[in-house]
Amino acid sequence: QVQLVESGGGVVQPGGSLRLSCAASGSIFTIYAMDWYRQAPGKQRELVATSFSGDRTNYADSVKGRFTISRDNAKNTVYLQMNSLKPEDTAVYYCHFRTVVREFWGQGTQVTVSS
Repeated sequence: QVQLVESGGGVVQPGGSLRLSCAASGSIFTIYAMDWYRQAPGKQRELVATSFSGDRTNYADSVKGRFTISRDNAKNTVYLQMNSLKPEDTAVYYCHFRTVVREFWGQGTQVTVSS
């Protein structure tokens, strides 16, 4: 059974940095996209960044220039480097893998940006 395990969340001051990781346990074939979503209290889950196979990436406007998504295909792992964090980045962050036949979600990791 495949599980996505996230790590790297925590509490950071405004302007600080965090790096999230999400690794798949078990075998997943043909992952064509790896995403990071986030959900703040009282808000809908939103797509933050996507890494497609072939190295193309997309970002939400709110994080462009501050966040960087990267992946290690050999390890079925995706990362999210978050710099210049703002209080409005506070949310639970979820990783999401897409294959041809199904999709997988991580359990979420809390990121809190507060002074």
